[in-house]
Amino acid sequence: MKQWLRKSLIVIVSILTFGTVTPSHALWSEEQGVPKSQQRGASSADQSAHSTTVEASLQSEDDKLDKDQFIADMTVEAERQAFLKFGPKISNVIENEFREVVLPNIESAIQMTATQFPEDALVNLEITETPGGGVSEKIFHIFNNETQQDIIRFHVRRDKPPLEGYTFNFHYHTYHDQFQTHYTLGTIYWDKNTPPKWKAV
Repeated sequence: MKQWLRKSLIVIVSILTFGTVTPSHALWSEEQGVPKSQQRGASSADQSAHSTTVEASLQSEDDKLDKDQFIADMTVEAERQAFLKFGPKISNVIENEFREVVLPNIESAIQMTATQFPEDALVNLEITETPGGGVSEKIFHIFNNETQQDIIRFHVRRDKPPLEGYTFNFHYHTYHDQFQTHYTLGTIYWDKNTPPKWKAV
């Protein structure tokens, strides 16, 4: 039966019976004239193909979630390390601006780093746990725990432009150029007075 005729019959039966009678399943089926053994074979092949597609889709989603989870975990730890470095005296002043201006850029840099590695290599990337104190620039580094080599370094520098107050310049360096280039993450103004040392309580 031609497809347009089949569809027309289905619509007419549904309208005339106000939907109380549903057309026979045979009207819906396009495999009506096909022997049952072939129908089962085709159905099995379709199910197998569908199953493979679903598994591939789920696998792809799992990979995405793994990378997303890596970025989320690293960002949380990055924030923790930053506030350890700031200490209470500096945190109380710049906390909100850091979260609004700098932290999203740190997350973007972590995301950029994650895309450079295959999923199974991300488990080897860790964050250092000792931010620099005093006037050290180091906030944290992400390194490969197998090679012990740094991949990306997150720093903050104290600047004092002439006739202006102190600012904190947040930036990062990567291993691609032996950590030479400064990539800016954001700048936060402090005050005309000298800021306390990092980690100061």
